[in-house]
Amino acid sequence: MTYPQLKLSSQICHRLYKASNGISRAYRTWLTELDLTYPQYVVMMALWEENQLSIATLVEKTGIDGGAMTQILKKMSDKGLLTIVKDEDDKRKRWVTLTGKGIELQHQAAAIPEKIRCKFPSIDDQQAQQLIELLDKINHDLGESDA
Repeated sequence: MTYPQLKLSSQICHRLYKASNGISRAYRTWLTELDLTYPQYVVMMALWEENQLSIATLVEKTGIDGGAMTQILKKMSDKGLLTIVKDEDDKRKRWVTLTGKGIELQHQAAAIPEKIRCKFPSIDDQQAQQLIELLDKINHDLGESDA
């Protein structure tokens, strides 16, 4: 017995999976030059937007699991990109702040979004905006925080 609803060609999730893997591969070249993994790059983008965030805020903004975030931040601290300090009033709370090296890395990373955008020559700017809106809806419906 066959189930047409189980065909890969009918699945949104499989298309998202393939696209996600392809995008990760596309980033790899430029992120390797910066000595960053993609999750580390996401953390850096959040901190470039607003330097000094609590770990809880970073988890919320990036959508990275708390346990994974702890490991990511440790590796980034070891690289000298950021510091992690305890809050003076609430010792359970930790603040993440970029170092000078982390701030400088932003200049090196500035061209990456345009390089990635060039990987999609068949998608115009309007379609790219529509895709962002659709993905935001998917993430909302799945209970994920918006980017």
